[in-house]
Amino acid sequence: MKRLLTLLISGALIAGSAGAALAQKTDRDRDRKDSVKQTTKDVAHDTKRAAKATGKAVAKGTKKVIHKGANVTRKGAEAVEDKTKTKK
Repeated sequence: MKRLLTLLISGALIAGSAGAALAQKTDRDRDRKDSVKQTTKDVAHDTKRAAKATGKAVAKGTKKVIHKGANVTRKGAEAVEDKTKTKK
């Protein structure tokens, strides 16, 4: 009888401690999940900022190239116009 009582008490203690360990694990998992969620948000925000910066740089570069091309075209058109003027 004494051995059975000891076995039951030890079983209850083990089961109780397992429940506490499970609860702690759940809290840690929740914290880890929140941490992963926040990290994902941070990465997405950084990616958005990088994409915006890249887009602005591309727009600025494109604008410079177009203006430079227009100037060269204008000079070329003036040169052709000078050559094709009729002389009186």
